[in-house]
Amino acid sequence: MKGIGAKTVVITGAGRGLGSAFALTFADAGYDLILCGRNRADLEAVATLAGRPSGTKPRIVMLDLTNADSVADAAAQISMQTARVDILVNNAAMWLEASPAPYHDADVLAVVNSAISGTFLLFQSLRPLMDRSDTPDLVTIGSISGLPNAALQSVSVPFYAAKRGQVALAEGLRQEFAGTRYRSILINPPYLDDARPDQPHWTAAPDRHKGERATTRDVVEAALFALARPRSISLTIEMDADDGGLFPSAG
Repeated sequence: MKGIGAKTVVITGAGRGLGSAFALTFADAGYDLILCGRNRADLEAVATLAGRPSGTKPRIVMLDLTNADSVADAAAQISMQTARVDILVNNAAMWLEASPAPYHDADVLAVVNSAISGTFLLFQSLRPLMDRSDTPDLVTIGSISGLPNAALQSVSVPFYAAKRGQVALAEGLRQEFAGTRYRSILINPPYLDDARPDQPHWTAAPDRHKGERATTRDVVEAALFALARPRSISLTIEMDADDGGLFPSAG
């Protein structure tokens, strides 16, 4: 991709899973990274790996999207560390599985706030930095659970509703961005198996057959594809798989 080496990228939920796959892939491609998350040890481990290709370790900012004060503090720290942000990857989310027992109030609020309120407030706080970019991109990792008529499967109703709201947030921002330099890119993945560039599953992922689950590599590569489109194009990518997809196989 042309000119990506100069881009500054903020990744939320970067300490594990999909976020760590984004971090390692983007670092290898030459991005300047700021990794955000709640667990410093996880972030440090990913930052150490991500820093090996270039010798420059990504910066780390503690962030809890369920807490507005934490969002404000993180945005302030990012503002002190960089003059601009070119790409914001909204990856962080709270998982809440279906349960026959009542959910704790804090868990319900955390799921909704991380997907919607915290995600929006972080972008709003970073917008002055993104305004300084010639190519500002907002990449939101939604879910097939956020799509109309999606099967509930094993997710809780609060998670299902939160992801629907997150999809609406990305789509609403896309409308708001009309006529500006901004793009709102939305990727809705199915259930995923973890794969990272430093692990064997990453190399094996392209050889998966029909009927197997998607991996985090598929999501990262979908994001790279969307980011590489002409500036006139903003993509929504709905990813499906027979195992864990929008229409799961009866077998």
